[in-house]
Amino acid sequence: QVQLVESGGGLVQAGGSLRLSCTASTSIFSINTMGWYRQAPGKQRELVATISTGSSTNYADSVKGRFTISRDNAKNTVYLQMNSLKPEDTAVYYCNARHYLLNSWGQGTQVTVSS
Repeated sequence: QVQLVESGGGLVQAGGSLRLSCTASTSIFSINTMGWYRQAPGKQRELVATISTGSSTNYADSVKGRFTISRDNAKNTVYLQMNSLKPEDTAVYYCNARHYLLNSWGQGTQVTVSS
């Protein structure tokens, strides 16, 4: 398992921006896919964005054009830049690492968007 630590969450107004960070305990260069998921109160966890070792990215339809996932291999860190935030983006955001049978999760960071 990979240890993952998220940071960067907070309270912002609608239309504002936040950047989340996820730092891994091992080199993310050797991990197939890094991603961000989120879970709102009373709802199931859902995929937000992923990035592979081949640099391909995937986004949920609800965040396309607003969110950008990126990585810094030297820092073992994956980022999620969130722009034009909406109240419906309010959730706990979790970092995820997937490598063959490995599937690791961070503890999550709270994002709250006020209206």
